[in-house]
Amino acid sequence: MRMLRRHRGSADGRAAGRPISLAPLTVLELSPPELVTCAAEAGYDGVGLRLIRATAEEPERPTIGQTPMIRETRRRLDDSGLFVLDIEVLRLRPDTRVRDDFGAFLETGAYLGATQALVTGNDPDHSRLADNLAELADLARDFGVVPNLEPMPWTQVRDLDEATTILHRCSGNGVGVLVDAIHYDRALATTADLGALPPQWVHYVQICDGALPRPTSVDELRYQGRNARLLPGEGAIDIVSMLQALPCVPVSVEAPVRWRAPAGVRARAALRAARDVVSRADAGRLRLSA
Repeated sequence: MRMLRRHRGSADGRAAGRPISLAPLTVLELSPPELVTCAAEAGYDGVGLRLIRATAEEPERPTIGQTPMIRETRRRLDDSGLFVLDIEVLRLRPDTRVRDDFGAFLETGAYLGATQALVTGNDPDHSRLADNLAELADLARDFGVVPNLEPMPWTQVRDLDEATTILHRCSGNGVGVLVDAIHYDRALATTADLGALPPQWVHYVQICDGALPRPTSVDELRYQGRNARLLPGEGAIDIVSMLQALPCVPVSVEAPVRWRAPAGVRARAALRAARDVVSRADAGRLRLSA
């Protein structure tokens, strides 16, 4: 099936309404070109693409460099008019050599038109991690990409406080912090915490929902985060208030659910749920500013 060409948003990511992107974890069984087709047919504005697998259980795919798979992904992006919001996932480890490890990844992202990269902190030495993040920002700038550090409870950057300290250590120069709804909620962060973030650090946000009670162990948090979230608006997380406390940036729907429906069905359901939550948040924002 040939995809209809969609209207592309402006160069700075603003469109008529807030752009909504499909994150790879929502439909992890799909390859990058399949994900683009799925997102276009479901009605998304953009996509996130996983170029480096996050776990050993995920399939290895030829996604670094201008491989046939990456060229096909570029072709489908061009045909559909979708944009690439972010590429993932870069892990900053104790043995990371930024330019050697991530240069080809960033070059591939630039070829695909990505503007953001998702980064995790897997180094207990936060001073070294900050140095590597600053070096990554310098390198990524040459490719038009901004690295965004995502705090997660099973990494060495567990919450917003730790992420904020690291960004201050690297002077917040060309880097961002990525707020994911489930990690924000499980860390018991508040809208005041979000409001304290420098606005220039927030380039996009990930949304999903989660059930109560909150998991009490890291293993449970990891399992739920990777496999058992809920669609936005179906759980206990106050996503509307979370979005209103942050700048009006693009939204990535990262909602892996325990639902054995085809990827296209799940993607469409996730988009409907996300649009409802985002529209309520933005309508409330307009009322507050009136």
